[in-house]
Amino acid sequence: MNPLILATLGATLLTCVLVVAGLQAYMAGRAQRAALIERLAASGMPEPLGRRRRFRTVDRRLRRTKLGRRIELKLATTGLDLTPGEFFVYMLGSIVGVWLVASSLLAPFFGPVAGTIGIWAANAFLNWQRARRTERFINQLPDLARILANATQAGLALRTAIGIAAEELEAPAGEELARVADRLAVGHSIEESLGELTERLPSRELVVLVSTLVLSARAGGAIVDSLRNLTVTLEQRKETRREIRTQLSQVTVTAYLVPSLGLGSLLLVDLMMPGALDRMTGAFLGQTAVLIALGLFALGFLLIRRLSKIDV
Repeated sequence: MNPLILATLGATLLTCVLVVAGLQAYMAGRAQRAALIERLAASGMPEPLGRRRRFRTVDRRLRRTKLGRRIELKLATTGLDLTPGEFFVYMLGSIVGVWLVASSLLAPFFGPVAGTIGIWAANAFLNWQRARRTERFINQLPDLARILANATQAGLALRTAIGIAAEELEAPAGEELARVADRLAVGHSIEESLGELTERLPSRELVVLVSTLVLSARAGGAIVDSLRNLTVTLEQRKETRREIRTQLSQVTVTAYLVPSLGLGSLLLVDLMMPGALDRMTGAFLGQTAVLIALGLFALGFLLIRRLSKIDV
């Protein structure tokens, strides 16, 4: 028999054996996990909560790096139910996707450009999620101050009042106050626990509320009256921020419309003159002109966003 045929048959048999062994190992692992869950349920211990995490190997290795720690810190402030490994894999998949789409629709030169924009977009997405969560938390601060004032007026300690507020309020305030209550339960001070809260969700309103609570817990005083007055002030600031956001909505749309016009013009040029982008980006002068144009569009976006940002 031909040696090549023998080698092919041997490789096929070896592959089948490895597949069968892998399936047996997988089924044995599932059976052990089911048996473990059954024993935990029989002993009265709760079953593992949460969804099953993906890319555990990538996540474990990524957490050891500086990049992984930075991603983990940002994810902790956004409230997203993602591990650093999952976010990293999803980000890489998105970058590869936009790279291929830009290369096929426009020109191969735009692939790396789209990949770079994808990296920036991933970081901007995390920052946007953090700002969005902080904004929602700020909108809940009047209710938080009101609950703390009522609980304190009823004679409850500040630690107990924070626990009650964590149960009464919805996310994100409820989740963040639950973290504070857990740290207080294991012996951390009020100043340290609330200080970590201001680091996760930085805002002027929260800093004022935390300063009031810390000073009242440290030196005493009329904490109920202070919280009552602070509740009124927070309500007024909430309405002011809402009015400003409404008036600046058109400017915000303009900021995102500027780079969209640049992308639309490229697609229009390639549609009217097929192959024009390939010829344009095939020379160094054309590549330089495209990069300068993209830089100007990005500069316009940043300037409009900067001018429309008003701190209240």
